[in-house]
Amino acid sequence: MIFDAFRKQWVVLTPEEWVRQNFLQWLVQVMQYPSSLISVEREILLGDLRKRFDIAVYSRTGKPWMLIECKAMDVPLSDDVFQQILRYNQTLEVRYLVITNGRFTSCFQIMNGLIEINELPEYL
Repeated sequence: MIFDAFRKQWVVLTPEEWVRQNFLQWLVQVMQYPSSLISVEREILLGDLRKRFDIAVYSRTGKPWMLIECKAMDVPLSDDVFQQILRYNQTLEVRYLVITNGRFTSCFQIMNGLIEINELPEYL
């Protein structure tokens, strides 16, 4: 078990949760993203389906700004993972999409289509 400070509860430390918790700490400690504007494991509706995103970062105005999908380290960042985050973004409509398995991270900016970028943007 590990205490998730964002959800304010103890959660099972699965391989995916390990990646999620480490990525959250990197966002806050290294990238200086405000922890108060980060949401973890929240439910969204995709048509009639209820799904949960891993991490969402919100702008200072409260609009979803970045969506992050975490996978365990042994799960490749395949097209299926990318399609999953694209489906979630149909509801959230963020500016940045990120997929990570703890070993590899890909970040995409949505601006007249999808553009892969080399690093996560600074939080402004």
